Amino acid sequence: MHVVFVEPCFPRNQREFVRGLAAAGASVIGIGERPKEALDDEVASWLSHYEQVPTVCDVGGMGDVVRRLQKRVPIERLEATVEAHIMPAAKVREACGIPGTSTRTAFLCRDKPAMKEVLREGGVPCAESIGSDDPDEILAFASRVGYPLIVKPRDAAGASGTSRCTNDDELRVALAEAGVGHGQSVAVEEFVEGHEAFYDTLAIGGRVVHDFVTHYYPNVLEAMRTRWISPQFVTTNRVDSAEDYAEVRAMGQRVIELLGIETSATHMEWFYGPKGLRFSEIGCRPPGVGAWDLYCAANEVDLYRDWAEAVLYGRTVQKLSRGYATGIVTLRPDRDGVIAGYEGLDEIRSRFGEWILDFHIPPEGSPTQPPDAGYMANAWIRMRHPDYDELRRMLDTVGETAAVRAR
Repeated sequence: MHVVFVEPCFPRNQREFVRGLAAAGASVIGIGERPKEALDDEVASWLSHYEQVPTVCDVGGMGDVVRRLQKRVPIERLEATVEAHIMPAAKVREACGIPGTSTRTAFLCRDKPAMKEVLREGGVPCAESIGSDDPDEILAFASRVGYPLIVKPRDAAGASGTSRCTNDDELRVALAEAGVGHGQSVAVEEFVEGHEAFYDTLAIGGRVVHDFVTHYYPNVLEAMRTRWISPQFVTTNRVDSAEDYAEVRAMGQRVIELLGIETSATHMEWFYGPKGLRFSEIGCRPPGVGAWDLYCAANEVDLYRDWAEAVLYGRTVQKLSRGYATGIVTLRPDRDGVIAGYEGLDEIRSRFGEWILDFHIPPEGSPTQPPDAGYMANAWIRMRHPDYDELRRMLDTVGETAAVRAR
């Protein structure tokens, strides 16, 4: 089976999807923005062919390449796993007659107001929201719904470009910074109080076959705005045994059906608080920030291989063990600048070495990244343990013990 995979080199974990496809027996053709010479030997060995394009977000250019390939071999699938590539890939699929995620589904999984409108009509509980390029319309929405409100780009991924507003003045500033009133449109949502987590799946033919629940500590907006916090996200291994997750799983399946997701990975954010369970948003793609690596370690499987089996043959070949909880804790520098040194790492290794999966400790002299750069922008440690509560205690201890000093 011939499969086109979009951008096999960047970000780095893209190579794992290529590896999975090749291991499952596909002839993998890469389309990417780097020259062929930039492919490392391992990635090159998994590809049967590679085509360079100026940008994989150019539907016309990528479509031309795919049509040339179709004259040589039958292209059964065209796959993309990065948020910015999902819609271009969907448009090329439809233009070239290749099965996979449709442009309707790609749009609904990208445009937050349209997404929520479909889901609310289908009975999925969501925050009140509006998509608009009119400041007056948005201010009227604020008057009706009340504060706090969240303002974000209509097609934002995660917390990127997100603002929390508590009054009209803050809202006006956020809208001006986003270009509203000057041709730009934003999504504005009711702020949902409660604990934030995500539900990730692998679906085949619209039915969930693998699923994972991961919790944020603290919620993302707070984590991305507060330097002293060592934020975590932690994947539970209690999905099958805890009744609390039944409602999340049912909601996830309903969302997949309403948005027309067929065979794909998904990444779904949700909240649980005083108003109960509330859907936040979904991506028709795997999660970022190395979450799939945590799922592999938690369940003693190669999820990239099962994703490939699903895409190629409509099946999975591995069973999730639920043997471990896994998580990441971010270690932030105490200021902007360059790394001057670390404290507490030897103690962490001594106490928890057997439970450490991997880590990233930038060398002294490395430039720091700001808090809002994300969970893997600076130093981090990933761990696993059979008991979720014990893993949480260990991650807390890492965040309290280890320190990154900058100058």
